[in-house]
Amino acid sequence: MKFASQLNKATLIKRYKRFLVDLHCQQHGEFTAHCANTGKMTGCADAGFGAFYSTSDNKKRKYPHSLELTQNTQGELICVNTNHANTVACEGIEQGIISQLSDYHHCQREVKYGEENSRVDILLEQNGLPPCYVEVKSVTLLSQNHGYFPDAQTLRGQKHLRELMSLKQQGARAVLLFIVMHEGINDVAPAKHIDEHYATLLKQAHEAGVEILAYKAKLCEHEITLSHQVPVKIS
Repeated sequence: MKFASQLNKATLIKRYKRFLVDLHCQQHGEFTAHCANTGKMTGCADAGFGAFYSTSDNKKRKYPHSLELTQNTQGELICVNTNHANTVACEGIEQGIISQLSDYHHCQREVKYGEENSRVDILLEQNGLPPCYVEVKSVTLLSQNHGYFPDAQTLRGQKHLRELMSLKQQGARAVLLFIVMHEGINDVAPAKHIDEHYATLLKQAHEAGVEILAYKAKLCEHEITLSHQVPVKIS
């Protein structure tokens, strides 16, 4: 996935109101940018971190700049725009990088499904195969050299696990795909210390036959691409 516009570098001052961050750079001085991330962004948006932002040519936008990447004090890049995870996942499927999903040739995004009024991130179909429902989650929480999901209690994430289990029982293929968007993360585990119920549901989903996969993204200021599979530690 190539960024739609060239990213410029700034310094992060603070994040607030969930979707806003204040940045500083020589060109603009101090300014406010949009941040497409509903999570807590723990360890991803500290004051003084490097920040890479894009600029929209849409004159109707109140905040034309969008925060895309941050860079922590260890020099590790982090993609904080969670909207990109689905695009990166789709490209990884189409390019055959996610080998477990390479048999499907028809890909749809944001398809309504399930008993709890959900939208699946990716629906894969191929003649002769059961439909494959893929929920995508962006992983950026790093703690003690390990990656965790979620970074805050997620009722929506819990619902998705229930939906995937139900689909599996109905004969469909159900996949939870973690996309690691932090250069310092090399494995993924449920954040039981943050959302114990999610961790319990993830274990139940795994035991019910829902496939749990994690792939790491390669980040730079020009593009994001999938790199390789990393371990998921469920229990």
